[in-house]
Amino acid sequence: MAAAITTTPMGESLDALRLMAWLSPGYPVGAYAYSHGLEWAAETGDVRDEASLTAWLADVCEHGALRNDLILAAQAHRAVTSAEPGRIVAINDLALALAPSRELHLETSQQGRSFLDATLGAWPCEALTALAGPLPGPVAYPVAVGAAAGAHGMARRPLIAAYGLAFVQTLVSAALRAAPVGQAAGTRVIAALAPRIVLLAEDACDADLDAIGSATFRLDLGSFRHETQYSRIFRS
Repeated sequence: MAAAITTTPMGESLDALRLMAWLSPGYPVGAYAYSHGLEWAAETGDVRDEASLTAWLADVCEHGALRNDLILAAQAHRAVTSAEPGRIVAINDLALALAPSRELHLETSQQGRSFLDATLGAWPCEALTALAGPLPGPVAYPVAVGAAAGAHGMARRPLIAAYGLAFVQTLVSAALRAAPVGQAAGTRVIAALAPRIVLLAEDACDADLDAIGSATFRLDLGSFRHETQYSRIFRS
């Protein structure tokens, strides 16, 4: 069932509030438990201050997981709103296969499953319930968010941009706990990366699955080493 996109002012306001709720730190997906390799990067000294954190996250955004996540979320949204919900399974399978390590697979699949379950409970709708049937197991986080937004008829571009910002905010929050970076510096990092997120979101909205790819080898290898890191507070 294709979802209609709401364009009334009240509908736009409701969509904006829903999006802020879904991507807020308080949404029960467990995002606080993951650092996406940042804890290992801080342990090795790759991330040691504001400048190195900005550079690390810029690479993650432009050459790593975020770019892929934005494309996957956009594709999941497009599949729902174009009455092709059957594509969701294939998109989800690809998203899960892209995780290069056990920890990063857990990061996306646990958050995605939790997001879909929480959203079905708090914001149920017929289209989302229909989508949940073919996804009984692990669900990649960007696929869950994109599909839920599509099922609720929410606009694609604001969703993708908001997802990108939430991704960076989550990792900056992790850096505040794992690296010698303060809150003021973390806020400056988010501000510095915001324009890049806008550009990535614009490109992702029009990209197809063939555009997916990443080149963050040190982060990927670090995620394996994090599994046996002596002292750690994060699950990735």
